[in-house]
Amino acid sequence: MNTMSSGIHPSHSQRRRGRLQLLLIVAVVLGPMLLASAMYRFGFWVPESRSYDGVLIATGEGRDALGITAPVTSEPRWELLVTAPHGCAEACQDLVYLARQINIGLAREAGRAGHALAVGAALEDAYEQRLTREYPQLKRYTLDPAVYDANAALPRGAQLWIVDPLGNLVLRYDEHAKGKAILDDLKHLLKISQIG
Repeated sequence: MNTMSSGIHPSHSQRRRGRLQLLLIVAVVLGPMLLASAMYRFGFWVPESRSYDGVLIATGEGRDALGITAPVTSEPRWELLVTAPHGCAEACQDLVYLARQINIGLAREAGRAGHALAVGAALEDAYEQRLTREYPQLKRYTLDPAVYDANAALPRGAQLWIVDPLGNLVLRYDEHAKGKAILDDLKHLLKISQIG
């Protein structure tokens, strides 16, 4: 008779073990969520490393935020965009050359990207002729310097931007950026991209 009643009514130690198992299950399910929320909220144990070299533009802004009017293309591609709001001086010209070299460096993936130049002032005649002769695939956009200058967050001087196929700004580099680092970033973006 005692054996039957112990099966129907669990003993104190069996109840304690059951509660402990329930608490462990709840801790396993809720613990990681609570820890992740606390890490996000208070910023502890967050890795400082990153897998890109440029400045990440995570605002969802497009070329129009830079004052650029770009035509809609039927073939969306990634783009290495050089901007120079006040004329294309030596730093800008170096970035235009670098953008072309990076595009060539993509090898078999080169068709998924292009290079472009957006300036806010007329180019010198000699450089204009050189671009026409040596950079036949370079897209050209106009840039409104007033719109560019109105955005205080934008850096001054020539910049190189990686633009996604939808026209969104992704990464930004200044005139001191290394071509290998930009190429690696663009290759990584092309590898994980589902568009373009």
